[in-house]
Amino acid sequence: MRRILIMGAAGRDFHVFNTCYRDAEDVDVAAFTAAQIPHIEQRRYPPTLAGARYPDGIPVYPESRLAELIAGQRIDEVVFAYSDVTNSYVEERRAFVERAGASFRTFSVDDTMLASRRPVIAVTAVRTGCGKSQTSRRVVTLLREAGCATVVLRHPMPYGQLERQVVQRFANLDDLDRHECTIEEREEYEPHIERGAVVFAGADYAAILAEAEREAEVLVWDGGNNDTPFLAPTLWIAVADAHRPGHELSYFPGTENFRRAHLIIINKIDTAPPENVAAVAANAARLNPRATVVYARSPVSVTDPGAIRGRRVLVIEDGPTTTHGGMVFGAGVVAARQFGAAELVDPRPFARGEIAETFERYPHLDRVLPAMGYGQNQLDDLEATIAAANCDLVLIATPIDLGRMIRIDKPWLRVTYELAEEGNGLAAAVARVAAARHG
Repeated sequence: MRRILIMGAAGRDFHVFNTCYRDAEDVDVAAFTAAQIPHIEQRRYPPTLAGARYPDGIPVYPESRLAELIAGQRIDEVVFAYSDVTNSYVEERRAFVERAGASFRTFSVDDTMLASRRPVIAVTAVRTGCGKSQTSRRVVTLLREAGCATVVLRHPMPYGQLERQVVQRFANLDDLDRHECTIEEREEYEPHIERGAVVFAGADYAAILAEAEREAEVLVWDGGNNDTPFLAPTLWIAVADAHRPGHELSYFPGTENFRRAHLIIINKIDTAPPENVAAVAANAARLNPRATVVYARSPVSVTDPGAIRGRRVLVIEDGPTTTHGGMVFGAGVVAARQFGAAELVDPRPFARGEIAETFERYPHLDRVLPAMGYGQNQLDDLEATIAAANCDLVLIATPIDLGRMIRIDKPWLRVTYELAEEGNGLAAAVARVAAARHG
């Protein structure tokens, strides 16, 4: 019997276990390790999810203990099961594991894609922050306009009590409170809910899929980071970022999305240099010549653009996009520059508690404040950081109304952004799926 350790970040790792190892008689999964997301280690994958072969559940440890665990738990094989890291990082982890005495491999894309009775449109990306969420919203809109009963299945973010997160259904904003959702979860669920779509998420996607299929004619997989789909797609969409040319070749597992997608969206062409757009298009032609390529803009809007001109602005951006996504700016900075802000205020001198720790961990950030909210402590520290900041105006470019989560004691405006694609390539592809739903 092989002893397995799964390296993860609270989501993909659990799905790999559920689909490949939970019922496998020839393996023993000894542990998970956790990275990227704060406060998700030092807990257990519970027996109710782990199954009869694991009556005590499976422990989750910090990835920093990897070598110790390989030796102490007599691990034969380590499975790498998280996303949005460079290919060179994966190879560094491989070398580390092999030096520690175990074999190493990455998760199987195909073995972890569940088959659905319904057509599936999967929205994925080559990096965090490319524009998956706005693309998913656009796809849902197109499906609803075609008369399709549509449900969104969101990539997992099971950061709380896993026993209560087996299957989660979000149909209204009260459901977000009932499930005690973090900012990161709300950023993904709330925009869909506000548009009338039901969202499913949780920890066991076979059970989630069974529930969602009862409500929907077409399912939309709304991916996380640059992970591959958990459902076998009828239409596979990959979003690439014209601000980050070449990342579609060098980040795991986003390159797999780029190679296998039926449709590639090159996003943010309105703010990226033309040579960047051309470079991504050339890579698409080389790696995936059969894919349809769609070009898209990501225009920003605010309710009162005049309020920005000449002001010293504190910009709050989406947390994952600017932290492990590596972006030094997002829609908030675009709006500040577009509408004439006098200055982007450096938030670092005002950072409190875990927000200060976030800046230490991600030193590439200087003129943006990431909206970290994985727990109440981070929310409190985010509120305190904003209160301490010396600025005239706060620009909030998170997908949610942050004012519902924390107190903001300064004038503030929300920045919103949607997908604006050129041509009808996306609409035509979605229409074909919609037309086939009764086939």
